[in-house]
Amino acid sequence: VALELHPQQVVTMATTDVRVKWCTDLEKQCLVQNFERRGWQRTDRDSTDWHVYWATVATVHRLFNPENGVRLNDNQIVNHFPNHYELTRKDHMLKNIKRYRRECERERSPLAAKDDKGSYIHLDLVPATFMLPGDYGMFAEEYRRIPGTWIMKPAGAAQGRGIFLVNRLSQLKKWSKDAKTQAKTYVISRYLDAPLLIGGKKFDLRLYVLVTSFRPLRAYISREGFCRFCTVKYTASSVSMDNMYVHLTNVSLQKHSDTYNDVHGGKWTLANLMLFIAGTRGQAAADRLHDDMMWVILQSLLSVQNVMINDRHCFEIYGYDIIIDDSLKPWLI
Repeated sequence: VALELHPQQVVTMATTDVRVKWCTDLEKQCLVQNFERRGWQRTDRDSTDWHVYWATVATVHRLFNPENGVRLNDNQIVNHFPNHYELTRKDHMLKNIKRYRRECERERSPLAAKDDKGSYIHLDLVPATFMLPGDYGMFAEEYRRIPGTWIMKPAGAAQGRGIFLVNRLSQLKKWSKDAKTQAKTYVISRYLDAPLLIGGKKFDLRLYVLVTSFRPLRAYISREGFCRFCTVKYTASSVSMDNMYVHLTNVSLQKHSDTYNDVHGGKWTLANLMLFIAGTRGQAAADRLHDDMMWVILQSLLSVQNVMINDRHCFEIYGYDIIIDDSLKPWLI
């Protein structure tokens, strides 16, 4: 679904001659420019005279804290659901996807079907993933069953911070000591060592999804996402494991590479990617990949549908990170 934001689509007001009033506690130029381009009027964030509040998560939590006694009127919306973290934190997302799978199995839903290897056919949304330190025993069992490279990510971090690769259980010993002192939760996922490459380089996709309601589910996919490329050609060799310019696509990290291109920022549009897929694999493959990515997004939203606090004053723009393997299967990361 194409997403085009217009004042009348975002806020419904009693009269058409009233300007939309907005405020924010984030001084982001892209926000300010977009609101001003629409002719919206900026107001003081400490007042109650606003229609759209683009707020930090801390402010949203304060607004919805019952002890603060804040009541939003019918014409006020904010940009986060109260428990947005059910989908945005890696550990909560994993927990909800696993719970959703179990619910489908109990209901004998066709969605829970598995292949002869025991893998989900329709709900294979994320690589094999465990939470550490809690799931260490299950992870070690899976690692001994199928050794290989795994990727460690802090559950609550972003922009590539704290991520590293491991291919031996002994490498987790130092981490486990640090984790106990810092009380951090990590997720560890099987590393996709055969990603789709373009020009020999690894990339992932960022797609934006606007959710205005979870019950009923109402979501809009932005027409244009983009690819983020690594600056160094990919190799699965263990020699490159510590070179994050080979493995992590985060711009916050790649911009420090000597070969970073600050003109295009190592990015491609989604449209260019689909043209590339159609040209190299055929139009049918490109169409199938598009549908598969939409399926991954839909099922992830359904996995949190029943746990999300569905306040009518809320909306959320989720940034989905998806990686495509060499068989053109999309994975939520």
